[in-house]
Parts: sequence; structure tokens; C-alpha cells
Amino acid sequence: MRWYSFLLAVVMAIASYAQRGDDIVVKKAIRLMGTDFEISVVAPTEQIGYINIDEAVSEIRRIEAMISSWDENSETSEINRNAGIRPVRVSKELFQLIGRTKKISEITDGAFDISYASMDRIWKYDGTMERMPTETQIKTSVEKIGYQKIELNQEEQTVFLQQEGMRIGFGAIGKGYAADRAKELLISKGVKGGIVNASGDLTTWGTRETGEKWMVGITNPMDKDKIFTWLPIVESSVATSGDYEKYIIFKGKKYSHIIDPRTGYPTKGVTSVSIFAKKAELCDALATAVFIMGRDSGIHLINQLDGVEVVLVDNKKKIHKSAGIVFETNQYVDK
Repeated sequence: MRWYSFLLAVVMAIASYAQRGDDIVVKKAIRLMGTDFEISVVAPTEQIGYINIDEAVSEIRRIEAMISSWDENSETSEINRNAGIRPVRVSKELFQLIGRTKKISEITDGAFDISYASMDRIWKYDGTMERMPTETQIKTSVEKIGYQKIELNQEEQTVFLQQEGMRIGFGAIGKGYAADRAKELLISKGVKGGIVNASGDLTTWGTRETGEKWMVGITNPMDKDKIFTWLPIVESSVATSGDYEKYIIFKGKKYSHIIDPRTGYPTKGVTSVSIFAKKAELCDALATAVFIMGRDSGIHLINQLDGVEVVLVDNKKKIHKSAGIVFETNQYVDK
């Protein structure tokens, strides 16, 4: 569904140690969860800032150990191993996370679905695909997908995948969740402001050391080295899905790497979706879902959700936005 790195270009105009009064901003880039994280905190000293960041890194690693489907010792792997066999008792944290993913699946009519991990990888984005998959192959590829087949038992706190061969994966929500948890930890430690940027799934709190708002730049999907608009992020989060870094051109036609889990076909009509909400977890999931749902259905959904906004660029370079987004821009993205 969503395997990409820096789909949201975050250009935070901060210096690592810009001074104002007693506070500085300390920043660290690190590889976590198979992707690039950057954590920035407002702190009284460099030493304290790095201690805070190290605590956030430990929290992210803890989340990864729980949700990774590559780690055979994780709770997620245990669920997948027992698909069609038996329910698996899991931690309260993972049980609640899976419960929230099912609710997002319901409101998006299955456009977001953590059982997408059951999909057969018939679309190749590494240059090795010599022919289009057949209709039969595409239909078969999604037969094991279905959030309705994820059975949760509240009393026993168990998760059961009803069909043998099913798998769940958190690639479209895990980084956002980890960013939220790291932020919560840092706030509990008294960190006054900062940003946790999980390869573009980004959450902020407080302000910069100057008292100014944190600003993010939304990547121009026609030229990923440019920004087409800047937006302030205040006690909030943002995530972007886009097809401008990972796709294939087959017989002159562009195919996105974002696959609709309901049909098995690559999405069409949308180039970039940026979601703004309180939680990075929700932004992460809805960015993928809206991309799959398409312009009209996706924006209609977002307009029904309190505290959630979207900026969408279609494949004709036209910019669309939800009712609560206010910024000055051209109607079309230019190269």
C-alpha cells in the first residue's frame, strides 16, 4: 500500500543550536523502523537535548519490536504465524492499535486495511516486470485481504486472523504511531517543544526556541526538489502519500506503487495527498486511504471528520483542499 520514504519534504528552518534566551534546539537524524527519522527538541542544554532524544529513540525501537512483521519474535509475527489456526493473546497496546485500524478501515470502506500484507506481490517496481498481471492474478492477489477477517476478542484480548495465509502489517500506520508515542514521552519528560519526523510522517508540539510556529513545506509532486506551499503546524501532525518517487511506466502508462487492497489495481487520478490532524497515526493511515479513494470521495470523507484536513494534487496538477485549509496558492502546481 505504502512503501516510500521522503514523500513529504519537511524543510524546517531551524538551526541545530540556534540560541534564544536559555533554550536551544537540538536535532538528530537516525535510521529507525527501516526508514529515516529526525527528532528535534527544545532544551536548556545540548546534553539534556540529546538525552531526551535518546529516550525517544528507545521508545520508537520498543514500538518497532512490537509491530514489526520482519521480527519473528514480535507480537505481530506471532499473530501472522497463527492465521487460520488460533487466536493470539497480545498486549493491551497492540490490541488497541489494531482496534483503531479496524475503525479506520470501516470509515474508509476498506481503502485502509492492515491485512494488505496478505497481498500477493504481482506488481513489480524494480524494473523486472515484463508483462501486465492478468485479471485472474490480480483478483487472486487480494483474496486473503479483509479487515472483517481480523477477529478481536475484548475479554480475552486476543487477535485471530480467520483465513490461513493472512498477514497484517503496519507499514501504513506504524511510523505515525511511533512518532506519536515518542512525542508523548518527550512531553511527559517536560520537553517544551519539538518535532518527530518519521520520513515525512511528522508531529509537533510547542514552538521553536524563538517562539515561532513550526512550519512544513509540502513537496511539489511535479518536482520533488521544490515546495509548492508552506503551512504552520501547531500542536498537530501531517503525513503525505505520493506516487512521484515510486512507480513504473509500462507501455507508456504510469502505474502507482499504491495498490487498492480492495481490487489489487494501482491507484489512478491522484499524485499527492497530505493529511493534517492531531495524531500522526491518523494522518499516516488517512493519507494512504484518501489516495486510494480518489479526489472526490477522499475530500468528502475528510470534510466529515472533525479536526482533519487534506491538501490533494490530482494527476492534472490541480490542487484541491478540504474546507478548513486556508493558504494562498495557484490552482495548479507548476514545475
